[in-house]
Amino acid sequence: ADMCEKLLAIPVVKGAKSPSERFAGAEETYTIEALMQNGWALQSGTSHFLGQSFGKAFDVTFQDAEGKMQDVWGTSWGVSTRLIGALIMTHSDDAGLVLPPRVAPVQVVVVPIPAKKNDEEGKKALNDALDKLVADLKGAGLRVKVDDRDYVRNGAKYFEWERKGVPLRIELGPRDVEKGACVFKTRVGSEGKETVALGDVSVRATKVLDSLQEYLLDTAKERLVGGMNMMATYDQMKEALEADEASEYDGPGLYLVPWKCDAVNEEKIKEECKATIRCYPTDVNEAGMAEGKKCFYSGEDATHMALFGRAF
Repeated sequence: ADMCEKLLAIPVVKGAKSPSERFAGAEETYTIEALMQNGWALQSGTSHFLGQSFGKAFDVTFQDAEGKMQDVWGTSWGVSTRLIGALIMTHSDDAGLVLPPRVAPVQVVVVPIPAKKNDEEGKKALNDALDKLVADLKGAGLRVKVDDRDYVRNGAKYFEWERKGVPLRIELGPRDVEKGACVFKTRVGSEGKETVALGDVSVRATKVLDSLQEYLLDTAKERLVGGMNMMATYDQMKEALEADEASEYDGPGLYLVPWKCDAVNEEKIKEECKATIRCYPTDVNEAGMAEGKKCFYSGEDATHMALFGRAF
């Protein structure tokens, strides 16, 4: 969960799977669930407590402190390449990829604007300033790419790097060099450009990238909070979800509701509106939020607070 939030800027809900969704043979399965922009959930990682069943099945033992042989206790956990999909679906937009700075292969792309053909002095000044700028950025630990292709127009370069999700673009031309400055443009978070003194580039770039990382996480957190309905009845959830399509998002996609653990009713709900229990969220269940409540489906005493939703 910390990795998702701190590196990928993807907030997640931590919880336990229902018995029906639990890994086969496990005593408990824990999960982290993320909310995509279309309102669907994505299981983003799981951890399984296997107990001693696999130890017994494969005859794997250990000697305990008293010298007795015991069947081993097993766990299984991990994440997969689906996190790449989560990253894309959480942050990207119609213009292309949006990559959080901490995981972007290229954090800063520098696009030099060439001097006029016969301006040898201007070319030298630009190259010297470019070398210094790149060295300062790399010295600050940033991953930098210089796009000095002379057969591609500047506008096409801008579009290409925006589409690839590079967090920060820096433009540097002869006029900028004369002013001792360059121009910053972030992939998201700000519509305009910012003029930055060449001597402040590395410090400012680091701050801009940190702010962008925080912006992406805050935006995703707002979406997660806004996409969770805590007051819905079953009929309201069914009506909202049964006609839901993956390409559309028209309201809360997750439903936190009181629930009596029942595999039969869980399957009925899945058939009726394609919703599944994503998890029993750890925080609200440890806080006893389900106590005194009635199941939103059966009307019986609730055993858990369950998070329902459509999922990939």
